[in-house]
Amino acid sequence: MLSCAPGSSQCPVFEPSWEDFSDPLGFINKIRPIAERTGICKIRPPEDWTPPFACDVRNFRFTPRVQRLNELEALTRVKLNFLDQIAKFWELQGSRLRFPHVERKILDLYQLSKIVSSEGGFETVCKEKRWSKVASRMGFPPGKGMGSLLRSHFERILYPYELFQSGATLTVSRENKEPKTMQIFGSGPKMVGLEIVPIPQIDLYMCLMCGRGDEEDRLLLCDGCDDSYHTFCLIPPLQDVPKGDWRCPKCVAECSKPREAFGFEQAVREYTLQSFGEMADHFKSDYFNMPVHMVPTELVEKEFWRLVSSIEEDVIVEYGADISSKEGGSGFPVRDGKRRLLGDEEEYANSGWNLNNMPVLEQSVLTHINVDISGMKVPWLYVGMCFSSFCWHIEDHWSYSINFLHWGEPKTWYGVPAHAAEQLESVMKKLAPELFDSQPDLLHQLVTIMNPNILMEHGVPVFRTNQCAGEFVVTFPRAYHSGFNQGYNFAEAVNFCTADWLPMGRQCVAHYRRLHRYCVFSHEELLCKMAADPESLDVELAAAVFREMGEMMEEETRLRQAVQEMGVLSSEQEVFELVPDDERQCQKCKTTCFLSALTCPCSPERLVCLHHAKELCDCPLGNKCLRYRYDLEEFPSMLYGVKSRAQSYDTWAKRVTEALAADHKNKKDLIELKVLLEDAEDRKYPENSLFRRLREMVKEAETCSSVAQVLLSRKQRHRSVEYRYTHCCYVTLKFISLFSTLLPNCALELLENVEDFHERAQVALADELPDSSKLQALLDLGGGLDVELPELPRLKQELQQARWLDEVRVTLAEPHRVTLELMKRLIDSGVGLAPHHAVEKAMAELQEILTVSERWEDKARACLQARPRHSMVTLESIMIEARNIPAYLPNVLALREALHKAKEWSAKVDAIQCGSNYAYLEQLESLLVRGRSIPVRLDPLPQVESQVASARAWRERTARTFLKKNSTYTLLQVLSPRVDIGIYGNSKSKRKRVKELFEKERGLDLEGLSDLDKSYEDACDPAIVVAAFKSKEQKEVEDIHSLRAANLAKMAMSDRIEEVKFCLCRKTASGFMLQCELCKDWFHGACVPLPKTGSQKKLMGSAGCQSNSKEAKFLCPLCQRSRRPRLETILSLLVSLQKLPVRLPEGEALQCLTERAMGWQDRARQALATNELSSALAKLSVLSQRMVEQAAREKTEKIINAELQKAAANPDLQVKNYSCHMLLRAMYKENQSTPRKQPRKTPLVPRSLEPPVLELSPLAKAQLEELMMVGDLLEVSLDETQHIWRILEATHPPSEERFLQVMEVGERHWFIFILHKNINATCKVTGVAYQEADLKSMIIT
Repeated sequence: MLSCAPGSSQCPVFEPSWEDFSDPLGFINKIRPIAERTGICKIRPPEDWTPPFACDVRNFRFTPRVQRLNELEALTRVKLNFLDQIAKFWELQGSRLRFPHVERKILDLYQLSKIVSSEGGFETVCKEKRWSKVASRMGFPPGKGMGSLLRSHFERILYPYELFQSGATLTVSRENKEPKTMQIFGSGPKMVGLEIVPIPQIDLYMCLMCGRGDEEDRLLLCDGCDDSYHTFCLIPPLQDVPKGDWRCPKCVAECSKPREAFGFEQAVREYTLQSFGEMADHFKSDYFNMPVHMVPTELVEKEFWRLVSSIEEDVIVEYGADISSKEGGSGFPVRDGKRRLLGDEEEYANSGWNLNNMPVLEQSVLTHINVDISGMKVPWLYVGMCFSSFCWHIEDHWSYSINFLHWGEPKTWYGVPAHAAEQLESVMKKLAPELFDSQPDLLHQLVTIMNPNILMEHGVPVFRTNQCAGEFVVTFPRAYHSGFNQGYNFAEAVNFCTADWLPMGRQCVAHYRRLHRYCVFSHEELLCKMAADPESLDVELAAAVFREMGEMMEEETRLRQAVQEMGVLSSEQEVFELVPDDERQCQKCKTTCFLSALTCPCSPERLVCLHHAKELCDCPLGNKCLRYRYDLEEFPSMLYGVKSRAQSYDTWAKRVTEALAADHKNKKDLIELKVLLEDAEDRKYPENSLFRRLREMVKEAETCSSVAQVLLSRKQRHRSVEYRYTHCCYVTLKFISLFSTLLPNCALELLENVEDFHERAQVALADELPDSSKLQALLDLGGGLDVELPELPRLKQELQQARWLDEVRVTLAEPHRVTLELMKRLIDSGVGLAPHHAVEKAMAELQEILTVSERWEDKARACLQARPRHSMVTLESIMIEARNIPAYLPNVLALREALHKAKEWSAKVDAIQCGSNYAYLEQLESLLVRGRSIPVRLDPLPQVESQVASARAWRERTARTFLKKNSTYTLLQVLSPRVDIGIYGNSKSKRKRVKELFEKERGLDLEGLSDLDKSYEDACDPAIVVAAFKSKEQKEVEDIHSLRAANLAKMAMSDRIEEVKFCLCRKTASGFMLQCELCKDWFHGACVPLPKTGSQKKLMGSAGCQSNSKEAKFLCPLCQRSRRPRLETILSLLVSLQKLPVRLPEGEALQCLTERAMGWQDRARQALATNELSSALAKLSVLSQRMVEQAAREKTEKIINAELQKAAANPDLQVKNYSCHMLLRAMYKENQSTPRKQPRKTPLVPRSLEPPVLELSPLAKAQLEELMMVGDLLEVSLDETQHIWRILEATHPPSEERFLQVMEVGERHWFIFILHKNINATCKVTGVAYQEADLKSMIIT
């Protein structure tokens, strides 16, 4: 078990200087001799190198891989596969495998099988009695009969499986397989008197082993293929018939088939970085039962290797691996045009250590591959969690790899150097041969891991390291590496290849050829492409290409000669780089061909490399064609170009060495040195020590020349800034002193200026508080001297400090501009400044203000979002404490505003509660809306909510009581006097006009009531409301009088009746029409709901309407706007209203309506109490009683007639009871002698008498009609209304009807008016006198 890999050594860790770090591949080449011996190394960049994380965190999504830890380790996976096959074998045998326990631990069946096999097998161990040795090798203590116990478990579980694996049950044998109790064919004792008699019939089932069909009770039928076997014929034999399903040996054989290639599954869920991080942290903290950052790396490492080696524990983790940066976006800043680079992102986007740039650096071989190879040239991203791992592997084409951990918890690495790669492969194949049998290229699949301790026990050197955030790990060619993640982290990796890799790359292609593994790119094509453009190559790379090209040419020449000697005669040149890679792969070894290939006309789409010329097809070699990219004569010219490029450096180096070593007499001219330097830069020679020495010498010579020119010309003060900074180098005082001896006059003046600057600089630097204007003036003066002044760097530092202090001072002077972001920016900029007591003091002050501000902002945010909300007292105390903070705090201001609103709201509620009148519901609703939006606990708010809810419930209950279904009227309109009398039109325009009239005539401004800024005392006084309703009631009565007169006047216009408009639709008369008893207008039967009779059934058809409409009172929808509940119902609503501490316009309207109804009821009762009307009511009551009795007789008569007709129609029906028969006959005769009654015309008038039933005086009748009109205006049902209606109906003459039928003959309209009652009224209004005879003659005509 690996505990922090105690046996493994730490890999080397390098910390480059800025100079080394500026050349990535040069630095890696520099450390290669050391790091190559360990296979991996770690590089810590300089402390200031901190690239920003440029990934789009919000849009980054990925689907991770699922990893079962105990399936990763090679030995554990072999054990799991073995146990899976054992379990499957016994399952198909109809038995369920239960793992035995020995010494309180599960018996390792795989280890037992291996040890017994190594001791010679089951029979040998039993024969030689080695079971005690087997127990000892398995680590069990001696004694206790451990060997016998292991033998019984092996014989019961493993031995049948081994017999099956050996194929013993798959061979059909004719040997004697009879039961031991019946030794018929054997040499044992025979049963006495038993004779074998051939049986003529054919058995239905026969054992495939012995060929017999007897012993049917011991004959097993396979549930998979229906083959039959005796239980005693099987090897091993079965004692009993197995329960459940059973499979024969052929079906069981499928469990020995090679397993499918092992690989990781993709997770079902897609993650963002945030969701994956939450999952990963939750997993680690739960697993170790402590915060993630407190778990030691040693503990995680120890637990990881324990889990991967455990069969019992099945831990599953997820790993976001191999995510292309093209899709998810690189963690480094990239120049892709998608977003603008900010700040120092430009620097990191151009850095050679940016993994997007490293593969295509000038010294890198991969820069000569035009295609973007994902994972090699394009970085891959890795999002890890605790225990997620990457298994033992080497990079494609044995290339270098570099991994950068952007952020998160460490990543633990293990590495094996290249010289031990084959040793590692052989050890893993030796320890887990079963895995390599099914997957020969298992180590290329990144799915298998093995404990480093086991590898080291077999002599494999293993090195380890923990990679932390911001660190690089470099793996070298053919170095095996693996590892796991300590927790949630984000890494990025890519491949690169330098000149030293080229020989290793060629060996890798040969290795791939042996494994029949596909290549990622063609190595030959890469070499030829670099050789074709030698000037673009680095000198060292050119030398390496030259060597590789030479060996490649020798091998290609040898292969082509061998093919020609085989008999291949035809050849053809082909540009292989234009052929897709998958179309030029060798059919045998899968290598991508470039220099040459062999094809045959029998299958033009197939080709093979020259190494497998005989593997193409069976056609004669003379038919095959050699396809080549370059002729052999072209290779020398390609070699010459590369060689020239490599040798040009040697010539240059020799000249530079002579120039640097020249004595005083033979010194080279500055121009000649510059030519050598430019030549090196143009040819891109390596920046070695010789290159750097030449550059320093040229720089020093230019400085001397420049200073000499300055001192001689005496124009240094008059030069332009551009010239001074581009053509002149700063010189030191040493140079000035040196030149003062040569040119004293010129140098002395400059020395005086330098001395003066030095004195002034010392004074400025001694100031307690740096002055930015004074420092800037000194810097301008010093910059004009063209001298290296030691005070300049410190002056620049002090200037930066002074400017920062000025900015802090100006910012803090205006507290309303001091935001948290501004303070953070000032602190961040102050962190980079050089130490100074004034800066430190200002930083401390800023940090204190920032800390206090953030604390109060968080506190204010918590108060604003608190549930339950805080009280005003609490918030007021908070605001008192926070008022002195000199910063702009949005949440604190929002809290102050909320507190102000809460106070205003509470004051308005108090004003309402203390007022003389209750508030209107609209006022409280508006208060409620405002109060709910205030993030402060308002104590009166629940009370207001309760009052509003009660008022709304009362209004809804009242609306259900009054309003019809789908009514176009509001409850307030129904309860108030009508303002729409005489208004017709479609529903939309009518509603608009009614609303305007209603708002105008009400005298109550609802919007004004809901305006909380208006004093509550200005609301309408109840007395004013009642007076307004009274005036509207009077106007309603006047308007209905006018409308009735206008509608009655229409009947006098018989000559122009086609022009008169009726009904809701305002069209002419047609069809069946009804007259409203209130407004006296006529309405089409199809436009209005028909009146209901006493039976409450709707009338159908014109005839039905004519016969029944006379029996019911009809009010049009404009006159009867509501359900008209009874007064008792309304009184219960008023009782509920009195309990509400809220004023509702509907409630006041209902009160006025109730008072009006009760006043009308009193007047009606007084009128009905007169002698004339009380006697009329009494008479109607008597007639009504007669009507009821007559209706009962008619019903009895109908029943008797029906029974007699039924008896007459059925002669077989006999009446048994004679007395009953006689009674029926008597009743029938009585029925025949009684005259038929007239059909009932109205439920209020007896049928036996024709109206008019009553005669009233004109004054009484006029009084009743006036009362009836006012009563019909009321939206209330009263008994007095029915009484008056009964009396008035009883006074109508027989010819007075309330309907008309309009008949159409041809093209003219003829109107039959049965309207004597209305015509008389019309005549009174218009003064036109029509006689009944005139009307009849008009109708006849």
